This record gives sequence, C-alpha cells and structure tokens, in this order.
Amino acid sequence: MNINASIIDQRVTGIVEEHSEWLPAGTDINKKKSAAFVLLCISTCLELSLAEAAELLTEGGNDAGVDGLHIGEVEDGEFLVTVFQGKYKVKDLSGEANFPENGVQKAVDTVQVLFDPYRKAVLNNKIAPKIEEIRSLIRDAFIPNVRVILCNNGARWTQSAQIRIDAAKKDYGDKVDLLHFNQDSIVTILQRSKAVDATLTLNGQAMVEDMNYMRVLIGRVSVQEIHRLFSQHGDRLLERNIRRYLGLHTNRVNTAIHKTLLDPEKSDKFYFFNNGITVVCDKFDYNAFQKSDYKVQLRNLQVINGGQTCKTIQETLDGLGPGRVSESAYVMIRIYQLAESHKEFVRDITYATNSQNPVDLRDLHSNDEIQKQLEIGMADLGYTYKRQREEGGAGAATITSSITAEAVLAIWRERPHQAKFRRKEHFGKLYDEIFQGLNAAHALLAVLIFRAVENQRKRPSSSNPPAFLPYASHYLSMLIGRNILEKNKIPLDSVSHRNFPQLLDDFEGGRAAYHRDAVEAVTHALMACYGDRDISLQQLSATFRRGDLLEMLDV
Repeated sequence: MNINASIIDQRVTGIVEEHSEWLPAGTDINKKKSAAFVLLCISTCLELSLAEAAELLTEGGNDAGVDGLHIGEVEDGEFLVTVFQGKYKVKDLSGEANFPENGVQKAVDTVQVLFDPYRKAVLNNKIAPKIEEIRSLIRDAFIPNVRVILCNNGARWTQSAQIRIDAAKKDYGDKVDLLHFNQDSIVTILQRSKAVDATLTLNGQAMVEDMNYMRVLIGRVSVQEIHRLFSQHGDRLLERNIRRYLGLHTNRVNTAIHKTLLDPEKSDKFYFFNNGITVVCDKFDYNAFQKSDYKVQLRNLQVINGGQTCKTIQETLDGLGPGRVSESAYVMIRIYQLAESHKEFVRDITYATNSQNPVDLRDLHSNDEIQKQLEIGMADLGYTYKRQREEGGAGAATITSSITAEAVLAIWRERPHQAKFRRKEHFGKLYDEIFQGLNAAHALLAVLIFRAVENQRKRPSSSNPPAFLPYASHYLSMLIGRNILEKNKIPLDSVSHRNFPQLLDDFEGGRAAYHRDAVEAVTHALMACYGDRDISLQQLSATFRRGDLLEMLDV
C-alpha cells in the first residue's frame, strides 16, 4: 500500500462521511468516493475551501467527461479555464496504476468540443451554464487558456497516452496544457509549510547593509542557480500552493520570460529585462572576507516576489537540459533578513512588491482598521468575521472577508457585475469603494441576503426555475437589498446594530416573496432588452457579465 494513497483515501472517506450532500445522490459508495477525490483535488489545486470547491463539481450524466470546472477572471483579454477529470481506484491503493489512456483521449476530445462556441453538446444542468459562459466570453473575443488537470490516486499516464497529447497540441498550440495530479501532489502541498534552509551562490559583487535592525543583501544570481534551488525545494519556497504558478502556456508574462531565456541574443541580458526576485529569511550568512561570488547560507527562506520568474526558469531549463541557456543569464535578487517580530513588515513588503497582482491582497488588508472593526462588530451581533484566508473553516455563523466584499459590492454599492467578474480587484482597486464607511450591520445583512440567494440558485424551490438563475445571484441580491430598505423606510447610512434585528426579521419572514419579486424584476428587464424572443445561455451570460440590465432595473 502506498502511504500517500492511504492518507488521501482517509481524507476521501472523511469527505464522504461528513459532506455526503455535496456528492452524487444515491448509495453507490464508489461514485461518492470518486467525486470526493475530485473535490479534494479541486480544493487543493485552487486553494479553495471544500465548500467552495463543491460548487465546481460537474460530475453526472452528460458531463462531457468533465468532473470539475473553474473559470478564471479576464485579464489582458485572456482567461484561464481549469478542467478536472478524476479517476479514483477505490480498492487499489498501491499508487502504481497509470491514468488510463482512454481518459486522456476523452480529455483531448472534450477540449475540442466544449470550447468551440458553435458546437452543440448535450450537457447536464450543472455544467451547461458554465460552458455557455465560457463560449460567451469566446464570442466576445476573449481568449481562453485551458488547463486540464488529470487526477488519479496512481501514476502518470503511459508513453502511448503522451503521444496522443503531443499530437493534440499540434492543433491547440500553446493554449492548452494537460497536467497530472495525484496523491503525491496533494501530500506535497499539505507539507508545504516546512521551513527551507539553503545555500545560494551569487555572481559578482553584492551590496550588504544593516538598517533599522534588519539586514539587506542585493546581488545577482544565475538562472542555473535558481533552477537548482527550485528543483531541490520546489513550491515550498512560495508559501502558497501550485495556484501561484500558472504555467508557461497560460500567462503572457511567463511566456515572455521563457522566450527571452531561449533567445541567444537576449538571454545574456535577462538581468535587465526582469524585475528580479525578492526573498525573506530569518538569517543569512556569507564569508565577509570575500569581495565577490558569495555563497550565502539562508535559514527559513521564502520567495515573496518573483515566484513566476523562478518557476518559469525551472520549467524552461527542465525542458532544455544543461548548457542550452547562456551561462551569462542572471537575475537580480534581494534578500531581506527579518526577525520573527517583523511579520507585519513582511506583509507590507509583499503588498508593495506584488501590488500588480491583487489575488493575495485579502491577507495583506487583514490588519486594516476597518477589518478589525468589522471583526468586533460582527462578534457583538453573534457572528465570527474571518479577516484572513488561513483562519480556518466556515459555518453558518462564520463570515469571511471575501464573501463580505462580494456581497457588499453587489448589494449596497449596486455593482453586481463587478462583484462577480472582478473578484481579484475586491481587495485591490475596489477595496475603498467596498469597505469605506461600512459597518458590521451593513456587511452582515448583505452577506445573509447573498447567501440566501445563492442557496436558491443551488437548490431552487421552483420545479421550473428561470434559465437566467445561474447567472443572476448578484443582481437578485441587489434588488432584495434595495427592496428591504424601501419597505422598512430605512436609508442605507442609517443601518446599524440597533435596527439590524428588525431588518433581518423582515428579510427572514418575507424571504420567498423578496426573491420572487426580484426574479420578476429581472424577467421584465430582460424582456425590455430582448423582447419576447428566446435568449440563449450564451446571451444571458454576456448580459449579466456586461451589466446591461442595470439601466433597466433602475427604471
């Protein structure tokens, strides 16, 4: 028995026992375990909670071989789609079985069908709205980059399956990647918090300076040395999981780095084209009697900026072998020695050096005064506010800062399309717009409204829900929030802990009516836009994404 396969099987069994409602209905334990394994892979790969990952499951009849599907946000005219296909051996925990070749072929065929907006496919109700959303984006000239994660509790696919993949890539170009993910991948990520101690060889002279009880070293290091470091320690150097690396074929900047390294005329000037790497550590030492070419010993190092550069260097050199990239290809490195007491300062540095990528800004804003005020205010109202991602699980009485930002932007700021499609900016460009002047009663009421609407989307009470329901949660929530305030004759700036119980009781007592009225309002707005003609799922997706209905809903 493979130890890692056994560990994962234990986790899969726990998911089946504790969260059976997320898995396919029925009593087939093998199907439930297979779905639970895919759920665990999605959660680990995308750094999502199990509850969030469950929303991405698509397994069932007419699923086109897709067990899970995640659609990323549009950036620079492109968006990343991650497709999961799982194969779980319930009885075989040896970890030796290859991912089946017919599964590989099915994944290849799936990409050809699902991402062509003009191909018809019979799909179940879980996956159809997602696929039509992707197709709608494609028809609006946004370019998909597809990452297919083939998951199993065994070994990688065979060489003959790889030949099929290589043949398909001739058609796809660099827009599709097929990646393997198994029990070893999951366990590696779960162990990522282990400290990394390493020695790094610098080239040429370096500047070392003590300032304000901290030490700084700035120098240059060869790309071969970065390759060695990441080959030895991998993603443990990146603090987060594999989501931090998007791959060569799914990120414009990474592709440019890759091309520069391969260009004989540019690779020796790589130092000038790249912004460099920033490393923090508990301590660094070197031989101060040397004038150059230091061997620097680092204790508990982490790369807080430049992870994409490092991983692209690693993959590029892995593919080429030794000697194919110029020995004169260097990258600038900044090493900061910071004491344990400087954790807050590390966050500030990370914010400053990563401000162009707001995906991690939630943690960096977690110590803002407004976030602390929301935590205290919600505690007084009987709820727990989670300011940071790492703070643990959720429940009915737990409110995360991410869902707060999404609900408030949709409901009180009346920007439902930005709430759904610009999530990466909630703690970046949109942060002040969302949180300025926000109190705990505002935030909590918005979240509870949004949760209720989302529950209706997931489990409609109507036997014939409207076709737009999968796309409309943020709009419906906005309308419900607006109607609650109008009915109670309370302006938004007067909502507080004093009238929160009144507003909540009114919402809970009239939840069905509020939802029905909101659905009717959206239905009328769609008729104003399109008349009586049929609206395809692709059109619906585009309509809600663009915010076309806002003007109609204000009438």
